[in-house]
Amino acid sequence: MSEKKVLITGASGYVGHQLGELLAGEMAVVGVDLRPRPAAFPMFQMDICDGALGELLRAEGVTHVVHLASVMAAGRDRDLEYRIDVEGTENVLKACIYAGVEHVTVTSSGAAYGYHADNPEWLQEHHPLRGNPEFGYSDHKRLVEEMLAAYRQRYPRLKQLVFRPCSIVGATTSNKIGELFSGRAILDPGGYNSPFVFVWDRDVVRAIQFGVQRGADGVYNLAGDGALTPREIARLLGKPLRTPPVWLVKALLWIGYSLRLTDRQPGQVMFLQYRPVLSNRRLKEELGFVPEKTSAEAFIYFAREALDIRVAADAEIAEGTTV
Repeated sequence: MSEKKVLITGASGYVGHQLGELLAGEMAVVGVDLRPRPAAFPMFQMDICDGALGELLRAEGVTHVVHLASVMAAGRDRDLEYRIDVEGTENVLKACIYAGVEHVTVTSSGAAYGYHADNPEWLQEHHPLRGNPEFGYSDHKRLVEEMLAAYRQRYPRLKQLVFRPCSIVGATTSNKIGELFSGRAILDPGGYNSPFVFVWDRDVVRAIQFGVQRGADGVYNLAGDGALTPREIARLLGKPLRTPPVWLVKALLWIGYSLRLTDRQPGQVMFLQYRPVLSNRRLKEELGFVPEKTSAEAFIYFAREALDIRVAADAEIAEGTTV
């Protein structure tokens, strides 16, 4: 058993629970979450903004923190999202400094780059983080990364490992990404055919485990090899591809949002128009972690297991399509 002791925030969540179950077999693990659930490791009910977090870290003798707690879906309460994503992350960092934690892993997001028409074909870690004010999750991840950079300068003793995952998919995926592909057709407003990059949830968990085991630091995109365009996804799923005008989609979203029929806003159509396409070169060559599944393989697995769709994939796409 390792001498490390890891605390996971968001330990009841989709990735946090899987990670805790995996790490508990090789090192001491505790978790915090607003809604604890049964697990193979102890879990405390706590808000990540709670000032007592530092005392908990110190009392438990925590050496490594994995910060996963976040608001994934855009809603109507931007202030609450900011509190959890930005202020919550700052509280975690302050708690780590207070308790003398050695290492912190933070899951940021490829969304921190932003959804922009002039994004490079493949985004690498040195490209600027621009976020999008219209999309709280994206903008907050940008702010979090600026905060992390400031803490690296001020507190170099606290080693940071920062992952920027793309769309995470797996056998139990149930989120906004899943909703995009569960309908009768694949939607591509304006026909931009902007590619999606996917990463298998087990690869995300394994990457975090890999980093914690080695005490690795640095910033890394976390994605499978290759990408899939909406046209390729439609062909894989055997569904029609719909390319309505952007103005029409925005108008419908405006009506739906005004009537409180949806939380999606017109400005968020860019989420489908200008996808950030993440390169995983640095992940493989510098961190030394190689995802088990490509983007295409992760998506096909997700479609079969989570969406219960028999995928009609040809050999070329099954091996991992690139753009």
